[in-house]
Amino acid sequence: MVLFGNFIMYNVNGLTKGRDGMVLYKADLRDIYFNLFDFLNLPTLYPQFNDQDIRSIIEEFNKFMSQEVWPTREMADKAGVHINNGVVTVPTCFHELNQKFCENGWFKLGYPEEIGGIWVPYAVSIACTSLLNGANASYSIFIELTHGAMNIILKFGTPQMKEQWISPMMEGQFGGTMCLTEPGAGSDVGALSTMATPRSDGKYQIKGTKLFISAGDNDLYKNIVHLVLARTPGAPKGTKGISLFMVPKFSYDGQSNDVVCNKIEEKMGIHGSPTCELVFGGNDNCVGEIIGQECEGMAQMFVMMNEVRLFCGVQGESQANLAYMLSESYARERIQFGKPIIDLPDVKRMLLKMRSKARGLRALNLYIGSLFDRKHLGEITEAEIALLTPISKAYSTDEGFNVCVEACQVHGGYGYIKDYAVEQFVRDAKIATIYEGTNGIQAMDFLTRKVLKDQAKILNELFLKIHIAIKKAQPYGWHKELALLSLSIAKTKDILNFYEKSKTSKMDAVLGTAVDFLNYISRIVLAWLLLEQASLAKEKLGLIRDADGEYLESKITDYLFYSHQDLALNAGLFHSICVFGEDYSKIIV
Repeated sequence: MVLFGNFIMYNVNGLTKGRDGMVLYKADLRDIYFNLFDFLNLPTLYPQFNDQDIRSIIEEFNKFMSQEVWPTREMADKAGVHINNGVVTVPTCFHELNQKFCENGWFKLGYPEEIGGIWVPYAVSIACTSLLNGANASYSIFIELTHGAMNIILKFGTPQMKEQWISPMMEGQFGGTMCLTEPGAGSDVGALSTMATPRSDGKYQIKGTKLFISAGDNDLYKNIVHLVLARTPGAPKGTKGISLFMVPKFSYDGQSNDVVCNKIEEKMGIHGSPTCELVFGGNDNCVGEIIGQECEGMAQMFVMMNEVRLFCGVQGESQANLAYMLSESYARERIQFGKPIIDLPDVKRMLLKMRSKARGLRALNLYIGSLFDRKHLGEITEAEIALLTPISKAYSTDEGFNVCVEACQVHGGYGYIKDYAVEQFVRDAKIATIYEGTNGIQAMDFLTRKVLKDQAKILNELFLKIHIAIKKAQPYGWHKELALLSLSIAKTKDILNFYEKSKTSKMDAVLGTAVDFLNYISRIVLAWLLLEQASLAKEKLGLIRDADGEYLESKITDYLFYSHQDLALNAGLFHSICVFGEDYSKIIV
């Protein structure tokens, strides 16, 4: 236990490197369990799962991450992906890894038994997905995109589609992708030009080019099931005229389906995942099957996109948490000025900021997972999930990236080179702020569709929960921090009044502050989740007098430090949005 003023650094780590020189993988399972059992009370939702059942699943999964997945992270980063005569190859180490991952049943985790799955609560799936992302972000992309494509087929596909394609995807033989972006249609999906022309057999002739397709082609799978957005002849312009098609790389009987990878991108990070330009129907011989009805494509694809956006949030959170764990371990071992650098005030400040933020992001994503579990049990949670999804996607990825950058700073010169594995977090984490809808687009969606559209009804319902948590925590003496959280909530009303007055005449100016507004609300949400956990820890400290007390004290530290360092920044954002009120949309750049 290390003190920073009155704050505590909780020691969860051992050595930084093993005998082979590889940086050791470390996951804070104690904090994951605190979220699942103490905060979310998961076993009360699902009596068929007791604490030990869930612990056993996560511990075995984490052991696989440590022994099998983490060792491939640096290897895959160095090896990269390659294309030769249209054939895309992934890092060799992924082949054995994927076989073991599927043979051990980990791909099936979270799916119902009737399709061969291993059902677990959604929050447990989120926890495992986080561990996988932290251990190797590049490899996790193959898994999560295949999950996403499979989920669309399960929800909207025909019985024949499900019968033919789900089983080989579940067994790890077939992969999946989502194909939206085109050279002339990036964030503006409605501008896409890929065509789907009806055939006499009820299927469609597909023709067009898709860009930036993650895992778009590879030799990891025998076949790849692409979910492709395309426009049918005579369809309305924009997103209303878009339909969704299932277009495999090879037909079910193994024949080529005229889907060709034209090139792979040279990227900043996630080097083990091929980002492809795909040409569909270059020889006019590409066939797809429609999913659902014509012009329903965007609504269907948004089911997958919202899942993937949560996956992006987990990408940011997971790498932030692992980057923190490695940084704390390094700071305990690195000696400067005759002492471990963890004893230097500025290093402690960086570590506490990293930990409070990373744990807050974990709490956010696991809380959203629990909302899906409650929805599964019949509770009405859809609106709260919709409200929190852009926060997860944007805030988790922006701040997760920032934590990774801070990890490099803690390591000093060693953070800028490859020896201690943290610079790869920076390169791998950045993409999550960009793809699946840039964070600026997430912020505009959050402001306009999730808040202004319903006059902040769902947001105010969330604020009621936060006020209850504030009232409950009053006896604990955190008066300044609680007052700061209450003030941030109160000032939200002023911001919304400002938007209401401005949106008719200055909508561009309103949209120009959308990122600020999303960050403002995100800090309130994280401060609330950390407060809830600090209050739980405070209650337990009155009952526990063992080594776990250090961990519980660290949960209180997380809330206080986040309030001081991050929530306090909301005062500046309030002034930026409301007090200055500049309309930067009119400025010429």
